[in-house]
Amino acid sequence: MADITIFTEEERNAILAAIAEAEKNTSGEIRVFIDDHCHQSSPLDKAAYTFNQLEMYNTKLRNGVLIYLSIQDRKFAIIGDTGIHDKVGDGFWHSTRDIIMEHLRTNKVTEGIIAGVREAGNALSKHFPFEKSDQNELPNNLIFGNN
Repeated sequence: MADITIFTEEERNAILAAIAEAEKNTSGEIRVFIDDHCHQSSPLDKAAYTFNQLEMYNTKLRNGVLIYLSIQDRKFAIIGDTGIHDKVGDGFWHSTRDIIMEHLRTNKVTEGIIAGVREAGNALSKHFPFEKSDQNELPNNLIFGNN
């Protein structure tokens, strides 16, 4: 299981606050999974596997987004379900990946995650704006593990 102490309580709270802020404006769902090691051929494969394990496809509009980060391997990926992907296309995921990567290159992991959450939130709010009838379909928590 990934070491929860890699983030201070303040850093964990900042990431959770960024998720909550992003989700205030959208029906979309954003989750962050922190892993020790990526035991798949690529972080994108592991992110897809994790997305399915977390049943993130269980949103009404298929608009879940997962940021996957392997701490020890220094790898990450961001993926979205078919609803959001159909709206934003590959270019969005590549540009968001690049934004996160810029922070990670300078060892600003928390800032990188928050930047990715904000980018995802902006895209989700544009294509899936919040409506009064919306409800939180997936938990807003950081997930630590090595599944």
